[in-house]
Amino acid sequence: MLRGLWASAHPGPTMVVTTLAVALSAAAGLGLWRILLLTAAVFIGQLSVGISNDAIDADRDRVTGRDDKPIARGEVSTRTAWIAATGCLLLALLLSAPLGIGLLAAHALALASAWSYNAGLKATLWSVAPFIISFGLFPSFATLSAPEPQIAAPWTWLAGGTLGAAMHLTNVLPDLDDDARTGIRGLPHRIGGTPAAVLAAASVLVGAAAVLYGSAADGIQAASPVSWWFFGLVVAVVLTTLGLTFAGRSGRVLFRLLMLAALLLAAQLVATGGSLAG
Repeated sequence: MLRGLWASAHPGPTMVVTTLAVALSAAAGLGLWRILLLTAAVFIGQLSVGISNDAIDADRDRVTGRDDKPIARGEVSTRTAWIAATGCLLLALLLSAPLGIGLLAAHALALASAWSYNAGLKATLWSVAPFIISFGLFPSFATLSAPEPQIAAPWTWLAGGTLGAAMHLTNVLPDLDDDARTGIRGLPHRIGGTPAAVLAAASVLVGAAAVLYGSAADGIQAASPVSWWFFGLVVAVVLTTLGLTFAGRSGRVLFRLLMLAALLLAAQLVATGGSLAG
């Protein structure tokens, strides 16, 4: 059962988000116990998001023949999945509380946003909104967990929000047809695969520019070589993606390239370190 729950928790995205939390908190100079507590809270919160998503989508997954989904194939009961998802949600908030009311509120809002996507927003024009909200808040997790908590700088909200938008637009590219069969019509489905890929690429580019500009206190000319290096890599991947998009390449190829661009943006954000604070 535990293996089934872990498989239902979307292990890949869960570990990516958790790793990003570790990197941001370390780069922001948090002490070890704060890093460990924040990491545990984020990890368990992501488990709640992933498991609840698969619990809600179990019937859809059966229709589309998703035999990689333990709940859909009956390995984990829906009741067990809901108990696990709810328990993880409460535990994530409990672990957030010692780090301060600011972090608790931010994490609660981010999780509520993610759960709202699972609960129905994924099938609407506003499907991208939870990703913008949750990832926009994410850099503030590190700064709000500090001994002197504060909201992260405004440019980090833009960078995080565009990263979230790109991840949503990218993540659905390989599954547009299956989603259409089961009535899911989020923003990417409404605008189509090619426009979604272009919008995702543009989002990553805007985010990279925000990090480059925002992390340099004395203007863009003072940005660190590392930040410029990551920016150049993001631009290169984005241009490659756009070229392949208009050449008609498949959604899975674009998905991999855009995920690479999004990960480079996340790395660029981490590389800014202590400049995250507003």
